[in-house]
Amino acid sequence: MTASHHPLTHRVQFLLVDEMLATSASLPAEMLSAAQSVADSRQRGQHSLSIDTVATSIRRVKTRAGLPIIPEYTLSTAPAGDIIFVPSLWRNPQRIIRNNPGVTHWLQQAAERGATIAGVGTGCCFLAEAGLLDGKPATTHWYYFDEFAQHYPKVKLKRDYFITQAGEIYCAASVNSLADLTVHFIQKLYSLPIAHHVERHFSHEIRRSYESLRYFEGNIDKHSDETVLQAQLWMQDHFSEEVKVSLLAELFDMSTRTFNRRFKAATGKTPLDYLQELRLNTAKELLQTSNLNIGEIAFKVGYTDVSYFSRLFKTHYQTSPHEYRKTVRAKLFSVSTE
Repeated sequence: MTASHHPLTHRVQFLLVDEMLATSASLPAEMLSAAQSVADSRQRGQHSLSIDTVATSIRRVKTRAGLPIIPEYTLSTAPAGDIIFVPSLWRNPQRIIRNNPGVTHWLQQAAERGATIAGVGTGCCFLAEAGLLDGKPATTHWYYFDEFAQHYPKVKLKRDYFITQAGEIYCAASVNSLADLTVHFIQKLYSLPIAHHVERHFSHEIRRSYESLRYFEGNIDKHSDETVLQAQLWMQDHFSEEVKVSLLAELFDMSTRTFNRRFKAATGKTPLDYLQELRLNTAKELLQTSNLNIGEIAFKVGYTDVSYFSRLFKTHYQTSPHEYRKTVRAKLFSVSTE
């Protein structure tokens, strides 16, 4: 027998309030539960998931659809959560905030102990009310942009982004963008393959990546190394060509070793990993939107060996290029057999 060990427990909490959109809690809860099921089959005993519901009192919370939910905990009795979801609200968020005293203080305490907090739609007003977004980027439902800006002038409202991140504080503009954010959380909690598995089962339609949707405070394009930024821009323009790191380093007047070190320090990735990400992301877009065959797409993003490209794509996304195209375009296009 192998030695017993304690699984890594992920405690996820959903704040419940009257007039909330039930899907802003049920969707991420179901996605996270699916991730745990996959982890149970692939990584036996490594992870454990606890999902809690929390409200100001133990009484039925009536959602916008009229579906009643009875919370398990009050704000004062709830154990410490690792991730807290604040739901999207229907109509005037200020009235709902006033009807739920204690929530802002509870969120402040959670932030102080380092919990990850995600607000959805107008539920982001709870985060702003708690002061957690002061001086930080945030978003909300488009219909309340002006009202949000008026009520919370200290917040850096990002109207052009569906997701914002400032440290461990996240905002999702809608339930749709919440699905993308939840996939990101699953990747952080479990693994990239499990995140891709859940994404494919919950989202057959074309979706953009979390990275392409979010405004990240301190993201890689805003780091302070101007030379590395110029190298990134060069790679974005030339990724379809043969790129050698040694020649790229020479282009920017550095040794290969120094270039590799500075690039990873600035972006968190090696130059080759960054190049591969550019190529595969572009391949995904072409599989979604073009009628180019797999070989043409491989060549267009810089791979002359189609078999190698297909293996690399499957390793990264847990599905082959052909199956990926078939899945994401099933609802929108009639894909010809290649």
